[in-house]
Amino acid sequence: MEFQFLPKFYFLLSLSILFLSSFHAQAKVNFKYCDKKANYAVKVSGIEILPNPVVSGDPATFKISATSGQGISGGELVIGVSYVGVPVHTETIDLCEEVSCPVTNGNFVITHTQTLPSITPPGPYALKMTLKNDKNELLTCIKFNFKIVLRSFVSDM
Repeated sequence: MEFQFLPKFYFLLSLSILFLSSFHAQAKVNFKYCDKKANYAVKVSGIEILPNPVVSGDPATFKISATSGQGISGGELVIGVSYVGVPVHTETIDLCEEVSCPVTNGNFVITHTQTLPSITPPGPYALKMTLKNDKNELLTCIKFNFKIVLRSFVSDM
């Protein structure tokens, strides 16, 4: 009787692990505004990182859901990345390369995909993103943490 129970148990255990790992991969990313007292024109409602954690040498996509109370005809994103508190990367990106411009009032999503070098060290990283319009006015500024891991040699087999 116990022998018949074991295959069912392992099957259910495998399903549970699969469910939990897929749930973890889509976990909500916590963020903070750079200035808690600021009344930014663009409000961020959520961040999604795919995959999460990010894998060295593979493409990573950062999706930032936001709402604007005004139209945005253009501007720039400034992205700064730190590793253990040390700045390691900064780039400025034309907003219209990441979204369709002009951005109308309401909801929009900024999507940025980048492939990290395979030599990128694993560990905790912090990202700071500022969004400015074409008049150089600050629309929003957020900070969030993410993790980079090395590609598993086991999964390559």
